[in-house]
Amino acid sequence: MSRPLIISDCDEVLLHMVAHFRDWLGEEHDIDFAMDGDFGNALTRRETGDVVAQEEVWALLNGFFDTEMDSQQPIEGALDAIDTLSKDADVVILTNLLDKRQDRRKAQLLAHGLDARVFTNQGPKGPALRRIVDEYQPSRTIFIDDLPQHHQSARETFGKDITTLHLVGEPLIAPHIACAHTAGHADARIDDWASALPWLKDQLEKEPA
Repeated sequence: MSRPLIISDCDEVLLHMVAHFRDWLGEEHDIDFAMDGDFGNALTRRETGDVVAQEEVWALLNGFFDTEMDSQQPIEGALDAIDTLSKDADVVILTNLLDKRQDRRKAQLLAHGLDARVFTNQGPKGPALRRIVDEYQPSRTIFIDDLPQHHQSARETFGKDITTLHLVGEPLIAPHIACAHTAGHADARIDDWASALPWLKDQLEKEPA
């Protein structure tokens, strides 16, 4: 019989990203980061107070992932929880990075002790989730991500044939991220792994629908 499958995002679910990005922006670019609901307006130049243009925000994000991935540290409890869950389920990573960074992300996670298959994606994650599920043919599928639009995409792709957990493990941004559970696209919103692990274990123990 096939095993359950957990498909997890990485940034702000397993590893901190925004906090390290904020520090790098300040140290290397004299840019302040202050999230107040809209990531697109969160970056301002210290000298002028001007909001950094959206296209430059993307360039800075790419620059961060080009040079600073080694700075990213695990979110408390995340990797131990994944290790526990992997005893009863297959675990893979679905990360919205450019495909050229797939090997780098795998090596980054391996350096933290997580040896998992990594899938890269750009845009909504529903189609990528479908390809992964079609390959694994799991007994049940659980999807974990920090962004509500990916939960919406998952729900639009699978309906109720997927269990979804909205988890934002970075306190810097968690209060500003709209809740996918409230919107009806996630089965739960839990932002810490100490609480998420028992919930996920309960989902794994349920009989497949």
